[in-house]
Amino acid sequence: MTIKTFIKKNKILMLSLLGYSFLFIFKADLGLKALSKSTYYFKEMLQILPAVFVLTAIIQTWVPTRIIAKHFGSSSGLKGKLVSLAIGSLSAGPIYAAFPVCQMLFNKGASIGNIVIILSAWAVVKVPMLINEVKFMGFKYMVIRWIFTIVAIYIMAYIMEKVIQKDDLPLAENRPSNSPMIQPEVCVGCGICVKICPDIFKIDNKKAVIILEIDVDSCQEQIEKAKESCPVMAIS
Repeated sequence: MTIKTFIKKNKILMLSLLGYSFLFIFKADLGLKALSKSTYYFKEMLQILPAVFVLTAIIQTWVPTRIIAKHFGSSSGLKGKLVSLAIGSLSAGPIYAAFPVCQMLFNKGASIGNIVIILSAWAVVKVPMLINEVKFMGFKYMVIRWIFTIVAIYIMAYIMEKVIQKDDLPLAENRPSNSPMIQPEVCVGCGICVKICPDIFKIDNKKAVIILEIDVDSCQEQIEKAKESCPVMAIS
């Protein structure tokens, strides 16, 4: 991987390092405070994200795509929206823990609207937060704020589903509907899929990726064999 490619794939990291450099040069004390805060959140992420990745891997492996599509897809209707709201509201952990879960659900057929509902509810309608809100702001305040927040979430989900298409999201990778998908957080880069079907799979940065330029229709048998042979079941 060239330096240019690395920078392109890690724009946020590069901008963060540039920001830290600027602070340490012109405001060293502020830079130390920023580094202290970042270290705290990094330690928190190390404690939370492994459990989240295990959860997503379990769902990815054991929950069929048709189940996800049925309960969270575009045809799930009001029931899907209510289930999405419940998942977000009953969740635990910070909002960044929701993104791997939502990525997995999206890749297995969840609609954009339901993903928006899960993320939004996870951020602002969690049950533990409501309990604290009653304690400090009062029950009436919590109920009114909760009602308007839910209405706003559903409106936003409706608009996002109309404006954003699946192909617009980098999660979809603009792949054909019959193309296989690889969960990068699950893949261990063993290369078995590449040996079985080199026309579809390749190793990039120690992870298996899909060669999207190839027509997958003629390779469905090899793709299915690669999926069954994957030791961590990262291919779907």
